[in-house]
Amino acid sequence: MKQKRKDLIIWMFEHSQRIYTSLFKNHEPWKITKADLLNLPEPTFGRHLGHFLDENNFELLPKVERHDCYHVLCGYSTKVEDEIALQCLCFGNGKRSPYLYGAIVLGISILPDYYKYYYKSFKTGKAANAFHHFDYKKLLTVPISDFRKAIFSKHELLNLNLTAA
Repeated sequence: MKQKRKDLIIWMFEHSQRIYTSLFKNHEPWKITKADLLNLPEPTFGRHLGHFLDENNFELLPKVERHDCYHVLCGYSTKVEDEIALQCLCFGNGKRSPYLYGAIVLGISILPDYYKYYYKSFKTGKAANAFHHFDYKKLLTVPISDFRKAIFSKHELLNLNLTAA
């Protein structure tokens, strides 16, 4: 039964994303490919983003590129429960958007089994330095270890199961 609930959330994400992007995202897409990112030096945030995209067989989605950056910075996978937990972490960090609210409310309602994980993610986001507002395109050449150390304490890095690099 849990898998059917996860499948419902995945279906909702897939169908709501295009609508949300067309209605609420008015900025220019990055026009950067996965190959461009994979050509950056190894320690950079952008190279890690390229690896994330490659491992998941993704390309950057125009106008919502920052979402994949959150995955890389915070170490969350693309499993549905991690997607919801990432939204909770971002909410704790101060991010506010209609999509985030919908993802959290529906995610917690449909998959309450992960409530403790969602709450832990929220607390981690609250404890971290604000990162939700950055222009991530400008941060692609920053070493990922420096970026993570600027956002998370050593305790939070351990909580997220991340090393600085």
